[in-house]
Amino acid sequence: MIFDKEGTTTIVFQENISIQEFLKNLESGYNKIKNDNIIINLFSFSKLSSGDILEFLPISNKHRDTKKSFVLVTDKVSFDEVPEELSVVPTIQEAKDIIEMEEIERDLDL
Repeated sequence: MIFDKEGTTTIVFQENISIQEFLKNLESGYNKIKNDNIIINLFSFSKLSSGDILEFLPISNKHRDTKKSFVLVTDKVSFDEVPEELSVVPTIQEAKDIIEMEEIERDLDL
């Protein structure tokens, strides 16, 4: 698992692994990044379904409860195919933009 930290945001990615192994590794390394906004880069997965994305819902909810952002990045699944609680965007830049907007909302107590 690779953690790329930029300020208060960490981008997480890993290559050549199943989604289940990715989630296990994310859970085991979570304490290292729990205080950061998290971007999960899923571009290394050639096939993803909305069901695969739903596997991230528990950790996303846990992380968002701490008033931090959790964004999944993939162009394989549309944000229309997943629940509103999950942030799914097609590019890393859009993920950074969402985090920036959510930080502003938190600062303004919206």
